[in-house]
Amino acid sequence: MLDAYIQSYNQAVFETDKQAALDVVNQALLDGFSPENIVFNLVIPAVELMMALIEKDPDANLAQHFMTAQIAADVTEKMLEKFSKPPEMIGRVVIGAAHGDLHSLGKRIVSGCLKSLMVDVIDLGTNVSADKFVDAAISENAQVIAVSAMMVHTATSEKGSLGVRTLLQQRGLEQQIKLVVGGAPYRFDPELYTKVGADAWAPDGVTAAKVIVDLIRGVKP
Repeated sequence: MLDAYIQSYNQAVFETDKQAALDVVNQALLDGFSPENIVFNLVIPAVELMMALIEKDPDANLAQHFMTAQIAADVTEKMLEKFSKPPEMIGRVVIGAAHGDLHSLGKRIVSGCLKSLMVDVIDLGTNVSADKFVDAAISENAQVIAVSAMMVHTATSEKGSLGVRTLLQQRGLEQQIKLVVGGAPYRFDPELYTKVGADAWAPDGVTAAKVIVDLIRGVKP
């Protein structure tokens, strides 16, 4: 079993020591563990542990959120290359910063965690229009649209999440595609997500990955 490696890997992740985490993974490979075993029994549980800790301490360091997600994504990508066959992804999300918003750190944290949880991520970048979000979700067959906004005016703009909701309604896609939001304005007003037409929100990037996975499972048969 991987028990001997779990503590060392978790310690490296919590200390945001990417090289130490990779060293643990590489040693596990040398000792005969499969890439599949490492991802599903070491990397994913570590991300889930971080999610649980952040739920208890929502003020955890943002840099630690980012590095945890980045380490998990990097390790997963390296292991996926070694899989005997491509893993089955649990779903797909289209993610980006709202129209008029140029902040990218939050969505990068979300993307890193999602990749390690076997979710295919289509990153549209920053300053993304409502049309682009919906069109991409349709063309990519995504179950979730994730909109990040770090300013109140980009969170509440008709060109942001409200615009996405309007388009989903007009095109009859509200059951097939769910809308999740995140960013500073939603932490200040936890009910704001309902006012901008979202199905869910998350207070931080790591927790957002769990919320998105739950939404995907609610949409997929």
